Amino acid sequence: MSYTASNIPTEKHCFFGRQGGVSGGIYCSLNVNLKSNDQQNHVLKNLDVIAAYYKLERSKLLLINQGITGHAEYTNEISQHKITADGIVTDKSGIILCIGTADCAPILFYDKEHHIIGAAHAGWRGALKNIAENTLDVMLKHGARKANIHAAIGPCLQQQSFEVGRDMLEEFINVNPDNAKWFTAGRDLQHFQFDMEGYLVEKLKKYGLTNITKSGIDTYTSEDSYFSFRRNTHQGLINSPKDFPTHLSTIML
Repeated sequence: MSYTASNIPTEKHCFFGRQGGVSGGIYCSLNVNLKSNDQQNHVLKNLDVIAAYYKLERSKLLLINQGITGHAEYTNEISQHKITADGIVTDKSGIILCIGTADCAPILFYDKEHHIIGAAHAGWRGALKNIAENTLDVMLKHGARKANIHAAIGPCLQQQSFEVGRDMLEEFINVNPDNAKWFTAGRDLQHFQFDMEGYLVEKLKKYGLTNITKSGIDTYTSEDSYFSFRRNTHQGLINSPKDFPTHLSTIML
């Protein structure tokens, strides 16, 4: 299953799920993680499937090296695995911005009037390091306006599936005591449930955006439709740190 947000034109974006590709086993079927132990030719065919959504070739996909940072960059050229960042922005047509996730929150930004788009990879560390805001800063630097930016948060871990320890709670509180509201009681005094989606929505609103959507889709519980690093970990399917399937969230002008 793929998801499209109501506030960005369907033909301009897609949060792809796990279905529709050629991979098998734990990578079934639209895995795009070239660092996984999936067959590389299968991953490349899956990237072809994604590019075909836009009636374009795989070479039009802008693929970045993601981490857990707050770093965002602008580009006016297509490249694949040459840019290291967790947010990417362009004002050039024909470039498909891509964000890979398997529980983290992908965020797509669209400013039709000023012809600028952005995409961000928001794991909890990146979110705390302001990856969403930093991506928006780059957009504004290149001519976007807050009033015209539409933001869409894609499928990610929802609060009922996002169990965390006290150390993470304290890290968020150290940044801002008000962040405690995004953590509800867990199974014991050392565990909590984190509302990533709600946290991101509030950050976008505080930045000044007014047109924001969220999917409400839980990657952990939607096993038939989405990959989940956490679910694979709990099922004992992760044999090495980089060997897990991911899906792609995409946007273009």
